[in-house]
Amino acid sequence: MQHGHGHALAKTLSWPHLIALGVGAIVGTGIYTLTGVGAERAGPAVILAFAIAGAVCACAALAYTELATMIPAAGSAYTFSYAAIGEAAAWVVGWSLILEYSLACSTVAVGWSGYLVGWIQSAGVELPQALLVGPHAGGIINLPAVLVALAVMGMLIAGTRESATLNIILVIIKLVALGAFILFAMPAFDSGNLKPFMPYGFGSTLDADGVQRGVMAAAAIVFFAFYGFDAVATSAEEAKNPKRDLTIGIIGSMAVCTLIYMLVAVAAVGALPHTELANSPEPLALVLRTLNQPLAAHLVALAAIIALPSVILVMMYGQSRIFFVMARDGLLPRRLAKVSPRTGAPTLITIITGISIAGVAGIFRLDEIAELANAGTLLAFISVGACLMILRCTAPNAERLFRSPAPFVVGTLAILGCLYLLFSLPTTTLVRFGFWNLIGLAIYFAYSRRHSLMAKAAG
Repeated sequence: MQHGHGHALAKTLSWPHLIALGVGAIVGTGIYTLTGVGAERAGPAVILAFAIAGAVCACAALAYTELATMIPAAGSAYTFSYAAIGEAAAWVVGWSLILEYSLACSTVAVGWSGYLVGWIQSAGVELPQALLVGPHAGGIINLPAVLVALAVMGMLIAGTRESATLNIILVIIKLVALGAFILFAMPAFDSGNLKPFMPYGFGSTLDADGVQRGVMAAAAIVFFAFYGFDAVATSAEEAKNPKRDLTIGIIGSMAVCTLIYMLVAVAAVGALPHTELANSPEPLALVLRTLNQPLAAHLVALAAIIALPSVILVMMYGQSRIFFVMARDGLLPRRLAKVSPRTGAPTLITIITGISIAGVAGIFRLDEIAELANAGTLLAFISVGACLMILRCTAPNAERLFRSPAPFVVGTLAILGCLYLLFSLPTTTLVRFGFWNLIGLAIYFAYSRRHSLMAKAAG
């Protein structure tokens, strides 16, 4: 579909920007903020949980890459669903993506706050607890999380290319810090810390404390740490050479990040008993401090403080583009899809996105936000697996620069893997996700279906 002046995004990104966008989203979130949560739910077998989540994401990445090079337009899973299944399904997926990206930003903002507070307090400065955590964690507001979300919003308003270039610098800082962590932690690896390897079993079960435990319970939350390549697919319309750049960006970022992720996870769990690692707001810095490496812990925490905003930047970017495309298609008010003539970026949408993300980050706990974000992502990935197979049947001769190997096997594995992870989430999370989608469907039938471009074309 062609869009008029003022509703088309500027083509400013090349493949190094896209790989950095993917690495910026994937590497950092789980390693820096969710390793402790995963260890608390699976014990040492959190390493296995990382592998399972990574395998499911690899199948989804193959489907994303084929669809992104076939349909190089902003919107990722929403746009693919629109093309393959139809408007109603696309709305459900887009509504879930709004949940995914906004809560992903909020999750990392809360994790960033944990590192900032730990870093400041390690220097002997005490801060008022009421302003460091939200009401669900016993405070009033998580002020650092709110401030970082608003700062990233300001960077995105400045323009996409400028934000993506800054992101490359932040990614380099983050990778150097993780390399330093492995260098210090791996010599302290103790195989005794891996025994028993699977203390809570493989499946997701509810324990006496009301906590979901087991390898799959951990995989369902650390899964959050592996996605990010879908944010690359969201940038399709702004890629200079989308068919080449998206293939390199999505597959390249997944390969690089999986290798780094597993190395860091093994080093962390091997160096410290999982009971000490569990639920730490700054797990990597904790490992290094425990190993009597206070300077290294200080520097790794500082790197997290500097670089974790790159994850927020990528996810907020993705969220604003999903909002933008849904508004451009008429499913949300079209005035929201107006782009700035100076930067080529959707300023109003970005402001709305940033304020809502800051609000969630200020109120909720890390694990609550991450679990609900994962529910939205898993539904989107299920849709992408289905779209891959549907379009192979309905448009077999369409041009595809990248063709997924064994598409029906990859699509089926992506769907089944994501369904298993989805139902491994806590029941309360699934109920909240269902409620979110009921709100979305009400909006669709009350407004979106009558105002969409498809409805206007038919009428």
